[in-house]
Amino acid sequence: MSDEQPTQRQFLVQRIYTKDISFEAPNSPAIFQDNWTPEIKVGLSSETRRPGNDNLEVTLKVSVEAKHEDKTVFLVEVQQGGLFLAQGFSEQEIEAVIGVAAPNVLFPYVREAISDLVTRGSFPQFVLQPVNFEALYAQQRQAKVAEAADESPAH
Repeated sequence: MSDEQPTQRQFLVQRIYTKDISFEAPNSPAIFQDNWTPEIKVGLSSETRRPGNDNLEVTLKVSVEAKHEDKTVFLVEVQQGGLFLAQGFSEQEIEAVIGVAAPNVLFPYVREAISDLVTRGSFPQFVLQPVNFEALYAQQRQAKVAEAADESPAH
């Protein structure tokens, strides 16, 4: 028997920080004179780096663009970063940590930053709807499996 203990599974938040933040209202103050009901587009993505020592840096990137006719009402972009310790997980489990657990930790911070920036721009409060990162991760995995199946040569 081996005296080696298996590495205990740990997922810990080391640090949460804002990497980049931007707010634009290029048509202010004229836009406030109009009666407008903006069309809202939300973009969501993430980026991962592995700085070493079982650390993962996950950056959740969210952009919200409000347009009325052809005019930009406001554009908000937030990149919320997190440094996480992930030990004792298989590579497949690490992918789930990166795709589900880390974004679930970061999302409330992004949501608050965007709401605050829009309000500070003198626009009505905007609150991002909750995101089901588990469902998004499952969709991405299915797409990768389908893509791999399409690329494999038929026998």
